[in-house]
Amino acid sequence: MLRFAAMRGLKKRDKVRTKLERPVGILHVRRSEAVDRVTRYWPSPDLEQLVEHYWVVRWDLTEPRIAETVPIASVHMVLEAGQSRIYGVMRERFSRVLTGRGRVLGTRFRPGAFRSLVNSPISSFTDRRLPLTDVFGPRAAMLGERALRHPDDRDAIAVVERFLLSCHPSVDGDMILAGRVAARIANHRSVTRVAQLANDFGISQRGLQRLFKEYVGVSPKWVIQRYRLLDAADRVATGHIFDWADLALQLGYADQAHFIREFKKLVGRPPAEYAGSLAAPRGQRVRRRGANPTSG
Repeated sequence: MLRFAAMRGLKKRDKVRTKLERPVGILHVRRSEAVDRVTRYWPSPDLEQLVEHYWVVRWDLTEPRIAETVPIASVHMVLEAGQSRIYGVMRERFSRVLTGRGRVLGTRFRPGAFRSLVNSPISSFTDRRLPLTDVFGPRAAMLGERALRHPDDRDAIAVVERFLLSCHPSVDGDMILAGRVAARIANHRSVTRVAQLANDFGISQRGLQRLFKEYVGVSPKWVIQRYRLLDAADRVATGHIFDWADLALQLGYADQAHFIREFKKLVGRPPAEYAGSLAAPRGQRVRRRGANPTSG
């Protein structure tokens, strides 16, 4: 078992760099458009095995706006004035009404890595939003306030990193394996079956199920389906016209109808309708009816 250790030398804020890769899972934005209001940062080297990245959302609006995202297989710690929480893996899309002015600082943990901070399976957090004190105890009560009082993102992140290191997280072999399997799913569109993963990593399908329940929070099949649907939404956002039956087969679905049902369930519209909605002005693409003001 490997313990995390704080690095000496540079100040914490100086080791945090901006992450320039385009975010995934943000709905209602064409591929040709910039993703506004969101800035992401790499973690410092001493936490890179635990944290995928930090994200900051700022808004200053004269009219309410709905922001929607599709979550992936990661736990998040979300700091916001008055409502800082741990979000387990959420299986439905986030829909958040943004009003006035605000700022949120999020920590996206690598798949499997949050298990190093808690004493229970990550499946126990799935689809749950918990106050920080329910997870980390009283010492986390003012973490959001301590971080967000710093207007500079890097200074705020330094507060978060000091807190995470004070939790004494540790890496074990199963955590690393869970992360490697999840990364294979995310980075290889050809992965459409759990049996492929079991064969590639030399582990039984049942063993893979147990590993994901303990460390990731959802089944490997769910993770495969989520990333393939994200692939589909991303392709639709390019503005190209697709043969939906062919796309369904490419993503591992048995037929077009199954693919369209799953896409609509996650995104809120069938793929053709979603593609058409992206032609509208940016502020008019999201239906207001049924929006839930949940954090994301």
